[in-house]
Amino acid sequence: MKKIKVSAAIIFHDDKILCVQRGESKLDYISKKFEFPGGKIEKNELPEETVIREIYEELQMKILVEKPFFTVTHQYPDFHLTMYSFICSSETKLLTLSEHISFKWLSKNELTQLDWAAADIPIVNKLIK
Repeated sequence: MKKIKVSAAIIFHDDKILCVQRGESKLDYISKKFEFPGGKIEKNELPEETVIREIYEELQMKILVEKPFFTVTHQYPDFHLTMYSFICSSETKLLTLSEHISFKWLSKNELTQLDWAAADIPIVNKLIK
């Protein structure tokens, strides 16, 4: 089974958290689901470096990684995912979508309103505790 390692950013701005929505996919379990933005860790790259690079590539945002938050391991039907998440901040809410179809800035208590990708749910649950 394929193993994928990714980094995800929990980006705060004015007590709101950035949530992004994936596009339509042939894989029902991730199609149009919300997630914390991020991406695959490249060879010889630290997870913290990945999250900074991916957020700039996907959203044209500059972020500050403040601290590690939570590592999720999740078994999807066709791959095993390890996701390193980080508490991050941004000086602005401005972003440009290039890989997602929408986004929302939500408070912690609003996060459960969204249809999240399965691997992101443990992060949501830990954030709202």
